[in-house]
Amino acid sequence: MNVLLHPTHPSSLFPQHQHYDPHAHVPVSPHNQPSRMASRKRKTDDDGFDDTMSMSASPQNSPAFAARPLARPSKKLRHNEVTGRPLALPRLLETLDAQSLRAVLQTICEHHPQIGAEVVSSAPTPSVAATLDVLSQYQEKLRAAFPYGGNLRADYAYDRVKEPLQDLINALTDYTPHYLPPNENQTTVSLNFLDSATKVVHDLPEWDSQAHKYHKNNAYDEISRAWALVISEASKKGGGFQLHSGGWDQRLAKHNEQSGGRMQVAVGAIGSNLGWMGGNSSMGSGDRDSIRNQLLSGSYGTNLPVRVGF
Repeated sequence: MNVLLHPTHPSSLFPQHQHYDPHAHVPVSPHNQPSRMASRKRKTDDDGFDDTMSMSASPQNSPAFAARPLARPSKKLRHNEVTGRPLALPRLLETLDAQSLRAVLQTICEHHPQIGAEVVSSAPTPSVAATLDVLSQYQEKLRAAFPYGGNLRADYAYDRVKEPLQDLINALTDYTPHYLPPNENQTTVSLNFLDSATKVVHDLPEWDSQAHKYHKNNAYDEISRAWALVISEASKKGGGFQLHSGGWDQRLAKHNEQSGGRMQVAVGAIGSNLGWMGGNSSMGSGDRDSIRNQLLSGSYGTNLPVRVGF
């Protein structure tokens, strides 16, 4: 009790083999003290400042800095959202075939007659080749409708092809006036169409029933009258020299023979208008040569009236 107590020293609180580290607040062994100090020295040298200086220099520890929550980025508004919509007109027209496009155009023209009139006036004139191609398509539909085998002239075959047969005849009836005068003023165009159209009539089916024969008989009658009209108008131009020089009288004679004599109206028209050029016995060779010279010189018809008849 008489022993005097020495003032308490920090080193007396720990064993003598340990040393107090005021920064780490943990006991440090003499064995690891140099390595830890060296590590702290390298870290201080690398960073340029120690942890205490880093914390004191941070703007977050500054009294003037107020902590604020981080704002989340807002979602961008997308203006091109995917949604269904109809096709634009150019893209829609690209998908239509010729038949669909004609149907749409026809419907529009029927609902708006002024548009139909504009289409008629703006559309190019169909060529003979284009029209004959359309008639050929109708012929193909007619041939495809016939049954296989059996009597193709019988009533049951007629019932199978009645509709495409009528479509072909209607198309021929509608197209023919387009190539007749005064709508068509070029005789060569009219004659070329009639020559091919007559072949279409030749190919129309023949039927055993008398009641079904009127289709082809009426077609021959209409095409024969068309020939007569063109011949009559052509005879007014140069005395019909173009008809005779082109051999149309011979072609028409062959058509009449193939039709079984059902084109007498056309044959009569060419006989009455061009008979003087075909060897009329009342006309001498000198007269025919004189008329021919007038035709070649372009002076024929100035004083001589031209006969026109059916």
